[in-house]
Amino acid sequence: MAKVKIYVTHKKGILDPQGKTVETALKSLGYKNVSDVHIGKYIELEIEGRDVKQQVKEMCEKLLSNPIIEQYRFEVET
Repeated sequence: MAKVKIYVTHKKGILDPQGKTVETALKSLGYKNVSDVHIGKYIELEIEGRDVKQQVKEMCEKLLSNPIIEQYRFEVET
């Protein structure tokens, strides 16, 4: 059984309205040194079998991320 940690974020140059809202809120709270905030997704799952990396790649491309506006990376712990 392998534990997989998946990180999904917007691609460079893609507008991140949620990140911009958080950045504005942080600045209004006095954190003036904060900039370029990006919000993403973190997914953890456990998977059995062979070709774990290939299966996770397929999951990310088919469901877990939007390949047009998002990028992903993952870590596999055995």
